[in-house]
Amino acid sequence: MALTRFLVLVYRMPARPTGARVAVWRNLKKVGAVYLQQSVCVFPDTVRMRRDLQPLLVRIRDSGGGYHLLPLRSLPASEHEKVVTEFREQSAKRFQEIIENCEVNFQKEIEFETFRENFTYEEAEEERIEFEKIVAWFKAVSERDWFGAPKREEAQMWITRCEKLLEAFEERVFRAQSEAGESTPRRRSSLRWRPSAKVQSEHTVGEK
Repeated sequence: MALTRFLVLVYRMPARPTGARVAVWRNLKKVGAVYLQQSVCVFPDTVRMRRDLQPLLVRIRDSGGGYHLLPLRSLPASEHEKVVTEFREQSAKRFQEIIENCEVNFQKEIEFETFRENFTYEEAEEERIEFEKIVAWFKAVSERDWFGAPKREEAQMWITRCEKLLEAFEERVFRAQSEAGESTPRRRSSLRWRPSAKVQSEHTVGEK
């Protein structure tokens, strides 16, 4: 593995309000930070990363805090490997969350709506929106997977599987609507399998 240059951000935030501290932490995690300890995090030193960090550095300063952004021009091979491992493990956890959302939420949602024959345009549209959120989530995680984390291929496999499930469900909706006639809408049951809010929280894009 070629050695990568890193940036270390050391920052401080006022104790109050806590909302500003949480927002900075959340957004640093969103752009891919690995925390070495509290208020000390590391990033690959890339043009895009420096650009993505700029509004967060402004946020820190405008909130009454301060920071040092320090380039690491060289690391011993053993330390470099430790940092890379941290990044890979972080990305792997994010891909695992996507896998679980596909398997535990999206797939079961499609199965449930199929079981109760809720073949309406509205339901198909809702499922399509949920699927697009998963795709956007995967794209965001992949863009921060700098070192080839495990689980990425498995997550891609599950997204492909969910897409096929969705397309099959949309086909059944189309057939049902064609047979019933658009002028006779189907009545939706009040029962509902509610998927986790994790997809929404991640892509307004979030992090655990």
